[in-house]
Amino acid sequence: MRTLITGGAGFIGSHLTDLLVARGDEVVVLDDLSTGCVDNLATSIDSLQFVEGSVLDADLVDSLVARADRVFHLAAAVGVHTILGEPLRSLRTNLHGTENVLEASLTHDAEVLIASTSEIYGKNTADALSEDADRILGSPLTARWTYAAAKGLDESFAHAYAREHGLRVAIARPFNTVGPRQTGRYGMVVPNLVRQAIAGAPLTVHGDGTQTRCFGYVGEVAPALVALLEEPRAHGCAVNLGGAREVSILELAGIIRDRTESESEVTLVPYSEAYGEGYEDMQRRVPNNQLAAELIGYEPRLPLERIVDAVVDGVRGRLERAGSRA
Repeated sequence: MRTLITGGAGFIGSHLTDLLVARGDEVVVLDDLSTGCVDNLATSIDSLQFVEGSVLDADLVDSLVARADRVFHLAAAVGVHTILGEPLRSLRTNLHGTENVLEASLTHDAEVLIASTSEIYGKNTADALSEDADRILGSPLTARWTYAAAKGLDESFAHAYAREHGLRVAIARPFNTVGPRQTGRYGMVVPNLVRQAIAGAPLTVHGDGTQTRCFGYVGEVAPALVALLEEPRAHGCAVNLGGAREVSILELAGIIRDRTESESEVTLVPYSEAYGEGYEDMQRRVPNNQLAAELIGYEPRLPLERIVDAVVDGVRGRLERAGSRA
């Protein structure tokens, strides 16, 4: 199987790359390394073709899709700091890049999976969000919501290509996926808190810490992406992929402190101090994974404590490698 992975040097993308290389796929990774890192591909780099470039380069995308049987489109502008700091670049990457991938996939008859996000639900705090739940977004003039708006349009593009042209496309909506190789550089909460705990620094929790999330493990999400694309009933659909346990960020900080045996204190930081005035967050985000269970047998099994342990091991390993190079 010839597989193209856009954003394949990123966090989820690199785990997906390792999985497909191990399965024997002929893998090409396209990544502009804006948030990804070639080091993430260390396990598989000798068994794949790496192309440094952008999904905004339509000719490049077309030439790579022309040689692929299927495409996993994970390239995107990600992270709170990126979205807030560079909204225009983020919009262009997330909108035009996806359209380039979809158009090339249609031209060359390749199957494609579009990685969307739970962010598209916005401020909807309903219990167990299903795929047809309403989207509740803030003002389009607030940068916080540009990512959600763009990813929602990506899904609309994909659905329209499926309906009007018969493109074999599936849409995945991961909920707060975490695991080794994820960096806190762009605002990801788990690696940030783990790094602080290991350093003995205060664990900074934004807001009052009562906001809740469900964290999925990348080792369970990556194979689910493959299964969705390989399941014809998932084509034309959007499917949630989330964790099973709802946890407040304050509780998460406590778990991380326990698993790292850290004596760090938890410090509450106002959103205005962390991200600037006008920032809005979601108080609750809980997925309904029933559709994924019905289509591909998806069931998150790894306990949150074990997920945290995997992130801790990854952060410590990264720090040790950095120290050895110093």
